[in-house]
Amino acid sequence: MSRTRALAQASLWRDPALPWVESRRACHSRACYKAHSHPTFSMGAVDAGYSHFTGAAQGQQRLTPGTVVLVPAQRVHACNPAPGEAWSYQMLHMDAQWLAAMRLESGLDAAEPGAPARISRAPALYHAFCALNDLLFSAASIGEKEAALIAFMGDHDFSTHPPLAPAPAPELALPALKGLIEHIEAQDPAQLSLEALARQAGLGRYQLIRAFRTATGLTPHAYLINARVNHGRHLLRQGLALAEVAYRLGFADQSHFQRVFKAHVGVTPGEYRQASARLQ
Repeated sequence: MSRTRALAQASLWRDPALPWVESRRACHSRACYKAHSHPTFSMGAVDAGYSHFTGAAQGQQRLTPGTVVLVPAQRVHACNPAPGEAWSYQMLHMDAQWLAAMRLESGLDAAEPGAPARISRAPALYHAFCALNDLLFSAASIGEKEAALIAFMGDHDFSTHPPLAPAPAPELALPALKGLIEHIEAQDPAQLSLEALARQAGLGRYQLIRAFRTATGLTPHAYLINARVNHGRHLLRQGLALAEVAYRLGFADQSHFQRVFKAHVGVTPGEYRQASARLQ
């Protein structure tokens, strides 16, 4: 049986029997997030208060209660409350490969990694999303939850909601960008050399930063940190000690890891690890 665990002003649901999905709720939260991306397809719904979504060429989008945001895997974004205010929201993360396979079964296109985000203000989608999340957080059986997830994803064609305008076309050719990303993800943050990356891409340092940010939404260093945080979530779910995770990810010390993790995830790594332990 899965259980929920209060994380300050938030609660997390996950079940080992459904490893491809995770859901989170936050009430009256003032937590702010740095620009980041997930390896998962993410859906967020605003329950109360107002927030600003960034992740498209036209700048911030104001989100009101009842709004649902659809964010494909690898799409850089951030969603933060209005200055000085709190908001309540729900966030659902689904494994991108599982979702693609399931959407094919339903005859629907799956959002490709890096595709533009979409915003829905349709009441029907918001209420259906809330009903699904209520079921996930309930004592319903695993079979009921899995069926509800599959039905929800098959019943709703997200392509009917207009995409936000994407960032300008990348200035780096795809093979060059892929090679840079592989090199960055293999590096220790302390040893990441902007000059070496620029040489590899055949660009000047400023040109590299500009081109990489255009292609991914992040600078090379920010991309590396985001990748480390996503990997850290995986290690924490496995039960590794915080100091060990910080060391494996290349952070200078545990306190630095805690600050960076909370800025990306909204909770400390200790809170995330405790919730994961209770949900096993």
